[in-house]
Amino acid sequence: MTDIRAAAEAIAAARRSRTPLAPLAADAAPRDEAEGYRIQDAVHDLLAADVGARVGYKIGCTSAVMQQYLDIPHPCGGGVFAKGVHDSGVSLNAKDFVRVGVECEIAVRLARDLTPTEAPFTAEWVAEAIDAYYPAIEIVDDRYVKWETMGAPTLVADDFFAAGCVLGQGVPRSAAPDLSKVIGRALINGVEVGQGTGADVLGHPHNALAWLANQLAADGKGLRVGEIVLTGSLVKTVWLNAGDRVVMQLEGLGSVAADFRG
Repeated sequence: MTDIRAAAEAIAAARRSRTPLAPLAADAAPRDEAEGYRIQDAVHDLLAADVGARVGYKIGCTSAVMQQYLDIPHPCGGGVFAKGVHDSGVSLNAKDFVRVGVECEIAVRLARDLTPTEAPFTAEWVAEAIDAYYPAIEIVDDRYVKWETMGAPTLVADDFFAAGCVLGQGVPRSAAPDLSKVIGRALINGVEVGQGTGADVLGHPHNALAWLANQLAADGKGLRVGEIVLTGSLVKTVWLNAGDRVVMQLEGLGSVAADFRG
């Protein structure tokens, strides 16, 4: 039987020390993603004092480009925490991460709760619960000895690379464009390095949000008013060098920027 506590303590210790995580011991490694999410909950409890309260979620592997890159054919979720949420223009220290990367995303803020008793959720249903959309940089961290060998259950247990986000100005749902047609561009030091559309995110970002709501509901959990959800990257992850300036442009939603100083 998997030792949930031992797994969570190993992951939390690695994150605190910024030490690349090696494959977990046989009795601690999650056997499937369900165990991965149980370990993830325990990691959140252990790191609460370090990262702050959970204020939302990130969804990974929602586009073909990311599913192919990570060789995981379905979405995976992780937490977003208060101390990791930044406003556009922030300057962050690259040394605060093991190997920092960024992704171009459409984030949403919820206008009301989505409770497990309301499941199953559809894209149309969850759309009505959205207050605003944001151009977003998801900050990811390759905090592994070799992520390709970790397996999806362990990556889920460690919040699936999540390391924070940078948010631009919110756009009210009533004023937002058709998200499936939004073109997102990732620029590093002024050079475009990736491009995608909202339709690349499971056909529409609302589909990703519905997936998350149903995933949580299956475990008796829900989404709460005011929470932020990062719906998944429109582009392949971009790994950074110290000193890089990142700008994500999302047509109709605006742009968001951050510096990663050395």
